[in-house]
Amino acid sequence: MRYHPKIALAAMATLLAFPIRSIAAAATKPALTLQAPVIPEMPRALIGATIRADVSGDTKAMIAALQTAHNEFKATVEANVGAKADGAEVTAKLDAINATMSALEASINEHSTKLAASQFGGDAAHPLADAEYTNLFSSYMREGSREQEESLKAAHRTGPRAAMTEGTNADGGYTTPIEWDRTITGRLKLINPIRAEATVQSISTAGFTKLFTDRQLGSGWVGETAARPATSTPQFTALGFGTGELYANAAASQTLLDDSEINIEQWLVGEIETEFARQEGIAFLSGDGTNKPFGLLGYVTGGAAAARHPWGAIEAVNSGAAAAFTTDGLVDTVYKLPATYEPNAKFYMNRSSLGAVRKLKDGNGNFIWQPTFVAGQPSTLLGRPVVDVPDMPNLAAGALAALFGDMRETYLVIERIGVRVLRDPYTNKPFICFYVTKRVGGGVKNPDSMKAIKIGAA
Repeated sequence: MRYHPKIALAAMATLLAFPIRSIAAAATKPALTLQAPVIPEMPRALIGATIRADVSGDTKAMIAALQTAHNEFKATVEANVGAKADGAEVTAKLDAINATMSALEASINEHSTKLAASQFGGDAAHPLADAEYTNLFSSYMREGSREQEESLKAAHRTGPRAAMTEGTNADGGYTTPIEWDRTITGRLKLINPIRAEATVQSISTAGFTKLFTDRQLGSGWVGETAARPATSTPQFTALGFGTGELYANAAASQTLLDDSEINIEQWLVGEIETEFARQEGIAFLSGDGTNKPFGLLGYVTGGAAAARHPWGAIEAVNSGAAAAFTTDGLVDTVYKLPATYEPNAKFYMNRSSLGAVRKLKDGNGNFIWQPTFVAGQPSTLLGRPVVDVPDMPNLAAGALAALFGDMRETYLVIERIGVRVLRDPYTNKPFICFYVTKRVGGGVKNPDSMKAIKIGAA
């Protein structure tokens, strides 16, 4: 390889400066920050001081902000009991604090992950200014081939030009392409966590059958010499759990797959898997069993699948008010659940319902909901964990707005093989079709371990 003074000087300068720049860059990276919602100011005569949840990425600061928000929430409720104030203003205030507390809880859980993802010398949040040139230079310094040398010089020649010439392609604008994001940000899809909470059974055949017994075994007391007539014996019942099939058949041109800077094939399959997770989550909760799982809510008394299980339906407990939750209704639900299932029991409701139960108190004036101050630990309602299920019905008269019980004991997810991807370049030329399928089923295996809360007076 020929000696090039300019390249040698540039290489030496880069090698000498690189550790210092890397350390400096790492030292000057901005801390991870959280900007939680700012609660709008309200008249102090009505609601007292207003909290603003502007916190840094420090975990202690976030926990302190969450505690402050919780105290403000309690103070707002207590200060306006019986007050002749505009109900809409108070509701707006409470909704704003609710949103702040939810954001802080989510941030506490995500904070450790964000810190772990931050890497020394460049990461997703702090990328290298020119990763391609950096990688080429690093490769050249390790291997030193003539081709890499020429590529390095070419890359150096086509670097950014002076601002006065960038606007005209003929004057050099062609050499200064606009930097663009090589990742894709997708719109949020809410996926309920029923699969994570339930029992998952993988099968190797077309279906799955589970046996149940009524445990109706007869017995009796007898004297020493009395006759021993035959007693009744338990009976068995079989309950089948079939599967339905999810599918997607997305297509992309071969040219796009070949030339795109982004791995379109990997991204497209990932999007399909996310959509499958959303669809099956909805079915686990409200599916009708036709080419899909039997949904959990269908087994509640009065539901389409209420008579399907040999042990009967999931019991519905009235909330105690025509269009709202009540503390008494929630307490009744907790104590209607058999004690055997209490250790793993949780509340399941959506965020709208959670915002309503946060305002409830017990007979001593204590709030029955308590926020979590530990990352990864859920908030509690009457001392029991609360799980956010986006697909649960909203709070309304007659709605099954919440569940309480042991989901792992209650619901069974049946999985056959999992996600299967067929890459089809023949059917629709010049497009490549990605035919993706997943066979999954589900249903209630024990209705006694779950209770539903139905909005309505007793």
